[in-house]
Amino acid sequence: MVVLSAMSGTTNTLVEITDYLYKGNIPGAQETLNTLEMKYSGVISELYSTDTARARATMLIGESIGYIRALIQGEFAVAEEREILARGELMSTAMMNEYLHECGIRSVMLPALDYMRTDSNGEPDMKYIATRLGRLMDMNPDADVYITQGYICRNAFGDIDNLKRGGSDYTASIIGAVLNAEEIQIWTDIDGMHNNDPRYVEGTRPVSRLNFEEAAELAYFGAKILHPNCVLPAKLNNIPVRLLNTMQPEATGTVIYNMPPDGSIKAVAAKDNITAVKIKSGRMLLAYGFLHKVFETFENHRTSIDMIATSEVGVTLTIDDDSRLAAIVDDLKHFGTVTVDRDMVIICVVGDLEWHNRGFESRAVAALADIPIRMISYGGSNYNISMVVHKDNKVEALRRLSEKLFD
Repeated sequence: MVVLSAMSGTTNTLVEITDYLYKGNIPGAQETLNTLEMKYSGVISELYSTDTARARATMLIGESIGYIRALIQGEFAVAEEREILARGELMSTAMMNEYLHECGIRSVMLPALDYMRTDSNGEPDMKYIATRLGRLMDMNPDADVYITQGYICRNAFGDIDNLKRGGSDYTASIIGAVLNAEEIQIWTDIDGMHNNDPRYVEGTRPVSRLNFEEAAELAYFGAKILHPNCVLPAKLNNIPVRLLNTMQPEATGTVIYNMPPDGSIKAVAAKDNITAVKIKSGRMLLAYGFLHKVFETFENHRTSIDMIATSEVGVTLTIDDDSRLAAIVDDLKHFGTVTVDRDMVIICVVGDLEWHNRGFESRAVAALADIPIRMISYGGSNYNISMVVHKDNKVEALRRLSEKLFD
């Protein structure tokens, strides 16, 4: 079973088209669509060996482009936006299926919109998915390969929707779970999850093995190769996830599975665009209900919290979505004095960090001895210690942690 994302850059272009339409700029949307169509024409001319295959692929892509063109001319709202965004995966799978046929491989398309569905809470409807997918596979028992779309689905009302961020990885994990697969492989352009960010730190190397909790921490705190949602279905069904490099298929990559703790520090990751909010109040001293009121404020404004630290008279927490910050601060001022620090970064050290493993946390903090640390979180998880620094100190912090922990 092969799950495909959209071709590189396509989803961003489709988002740009929808942005033009929300602004009422139909010519802008049309010009952007024309550019996308030319891009696909160029790929088709290079990819296929026969005129028959090129003609077939051109027709398939033309159907999707024509569908988008019709939506541009009509009424536009959220439903139409989701339909446009779904075309990227529909086009990439159509091209791949046609290419495999040209190569003599018996591939069968299993449209995700025929089986992938979320429930009323926006969660995958696993029973429905398993039943419908099983029927589609039974109808095509002689296939060498099944091709399907990542990211896209239908919601509980039957409308076209998507699995949001990390959607194609999430699709693969869901399918692996319902099929009880031996392994889920995610192929990208990097040879596994590295022990630090190779964009900023020289000499990083892939981590050969991670357990699901470590992988989830790294994914949440900045490792772009994997989305946190992807881990859960595989973890619950005890299916290993292997991260591999399309450009270096011989590389061993990273395997993620339910391995026991091994007493080592695995990797460092960074999460940008963090805002730290401090609420200080003398009324907090010995008062019950204070933290409840603070958390309720963020809940009312639908803003999630990353880290938290408390003292006798105050609480500091971090968020990565500041779109409702002004309203949040206004409400928090009812409980105390509020201070906001913007442009912060969470640096996360991940590994077997249970409290009885002596010295791990001190090594991480000592590495940043000359860097101002706004906040430290340790003990909330057995797998990470997180420190908040200003964005200007991010690269230096990552490099020093690599030197102290790995070199």
